[in-house]
Amino acid sequence: MEFIQEQLTRYGVNPQHVGSLSTVIMILFIAAISIVANLIAKKVVLRIIAHIITSNKVTWANVILENKVFHKLSHIVPATIVYFAGSIFSIYQTLIEKAALTYIIVVSLVVINSLLNAFDVIYRTFPVSKVRPIKGYIQVVKIILFIVGGITIISNLIGQNPFIILSGLGALSAVLMLVFKDSILGLVAGIQLSSNDMVRVGDWIEMPKYNADGDVVDISLNTVKVMNFDKTITMIPSYALISDSFKNWRGMQTSGGRRIKRSIFIDTGSIRFCSEDMIEKYNKIHYLSDYIAAKISEIKQYNKERNIDTSSKVNGRQLTNIGVFRFYIQQYLRQHPKIHQNMTLIVRQLTPGDSGLPLEIYAFTNDTNWVVYESVQSDIFDHIFAVAPEFGLRAFQNPTGYDIAHSIERNAIDYIR
Repeated sequence: MEFIQEQLTRYGVNPQHVGSLSTVIMILFIAAISIVANLIAKKVVLRIIAHIITSNKVTWANVILENKVFHKLSHIVPATIVYFAGSIFSIYQTLIEKAALTYIIVVSLVVINSLLNAFDVIYRTFPVSKVRPIKGYIQVVKIILFIVGGITIISNLIGQNPFIILSGLGALSAVLMLVFKDSILGLVAGIQLSSNDMVRVGDWIEMPKYNADGDVVDISLNTVKVMNFDKTITMIPSYALISDSFKNWRGMQTSGGRRIKRSIFIDTGSIRFCSEDMIEKYNKIHYLSDYIAAKISEIKQYNKERNIDTSSKVNGRQLTNIGVFRFYIQQYLRQHPKIHQNMTLIVRQLTPGDSGLPLEIYAFTNDTNWVVYESVQSDIFDHIFAVAPEFGLRAFQNPTGYDIAHSIERNAIDYIR
């Protein structure tokens, strides 16, 4: 500053204007240096760093570069120059230093925020991120970071120790608890969800209370994002997964088998003892030939040992078409290439009711894919409905308009005759 004033005086500038003119020149000089330093940092240093990163092809470094961490960091250079140049202007030194330092703090917060975002992106590239998501924890760190940064900025501007401001915040703790209630609940919920491995990104969950039925696509501090199968998005509060019940289908997906639990209702009027013709017919079915031979031998032995009069089918033990049909379905499922043979496989009768006798198929497919599962289930019941008449059985169905009209027509013909 003194050098500039001497030069201005030397060139004959009015002494009354030397002070203000030298100040303007110094400001322009500092501004020029700051602009040049900023350009060098961005156009030279950043390009060199970008070239080194892209040539080495390090994934995490590319992510940091894409998040413009170095670009944002370059803004500290001109602010640092202005900060140290503040001593030149003794009258405004404190104001300049506070303004420059505030800017440096803000830029630092932005840089750290970008670094945290980059860290989250890098972490998501590892398989463990689906088991242990950290987005919620990063959001907590950001909240703490910005609170501390805000306190530091305020303490810098008012010239007070930041610990004094922190002590004053104790009185506002109740207000802070109210403001950050969802974040605090979300943090606690996130820790429980993660530690107990209750839900992961990619899990299929059902939560009827929130009309959620689909895959988890994101877990954050406050919400869990679910993409439903109709492609709509449902946002569920994180703490709701702790306080309310929900169904996670991950166990089914990892087990390798998906359950089939469906019944065919048999008209009880079609259930009867097997005649000789029926037994001869069943003997020609591959899945039943050995069973029929063994069962007939067992029944004959049982009736013979007890001297049972078999002239009446009511006496002793007899084969029934529903029993043979049940065994046939079980053998059919045992031979089915899409049924998981190492999981539970049952064909059972349930309590009969107004809709007939329920014959339930309880089995697991060996493919958990939804499309394949539905196709396999449909194919199985297509076959069961088609083969039931071969055993003299009728699937129960409430009469339709066609059935009633056909019955009236038939009764009319019989009456005319």
